[in-house]
Amino acid sequence: LDALEVRGLMTIGQFVADPEAARPTFRALRELSGRLRSGGAALGPELSMGMTDDFEVAVEEGATIVRVGRALFGERPHPHEDGPVDHAH
Repeated sequence: LDALEVRGLMTIGQFVADPEAARPTFRALRELSGRLRSGGAALGPELSMGMTDDFEVAVEEGATIVRVGRALFGERPHPHEDGPVDHAH
């Protein structure tokens, strides 16, 4: 896949109540990224990891991209909370 440029790696931390519990996942991805690069892999520098509830821990572990949509835009309504969905229209 010569036209494919891998810009980095991405993970979503374990879904847990305490953001600190997601740290091992973020650390493992950072370490894997380092091993791949030192082994000669054509891998970009990005580490996309961390979301609204755990991005601080992800940044401490080396995240270069975080996903914080809920922090910026609020919760998304669940599709079934407003009653049945009318698919006819």
